[in-house]
Amino acid sequence: MTATPSIPLASDVPSADALALGWDYPSPHCLSVSPRPEDIDGLNHTNNAVYVRWCEQVGWSHSVALGLDIDDYRRLDRAMAIRHGGYDYLLPSFEGEALVLGTWLTGGDGKLAMERRFQLRRASDGQTLMRGRWELVCIDISAGKPRRMPPEFVAAYQAAVVEQR
Repeated sequence: MTATPSIPLASDVPSADALALGWDYPSPHCLSVSPRPEDIDGLNHTNNAVYVRWCEQVGWSHSVALGLDIDDYRRLDRAMAIRHGGYDYLLPSFEGEALVLGTWLTGGDGKLAMERRFQLRRASDGQTLMRGRWELVCIDISAGKPRRMPPEFVAAYQAAVVEQR
């Protein structure tokens, strides 16, 4: 007797609307992630530090999509450094789950400061598992001191700021 392939029930298949709706802000820049065995902690769920790592990854991915990568940062001797980061862990995630992490630039003065927000959602049902917020400051990489954003940062980042609801 041969095994019949498992066919997901309609209730197991994420609807297209499961993730289209429910984002905190419009048009997120997204990264698909899934916890690996080494991401699971002693409580048998994804360790919170993994969420922080994913936020860094999606933040860089968004910056690259906006036209600024690490080589640009080095060439300009400027970087957006995290001054404050905060995370609200709402629900756990588990090994192998399909997750989507969205990010937005939600504020910025075009001079020194910028704000980035994050929302992690489970792909199967659209539930929000984590929300995060970074306050960023532009620094001179060589000196590590706050410096005004170069025109390249203002042009790329300020144009991407979404309106807060």
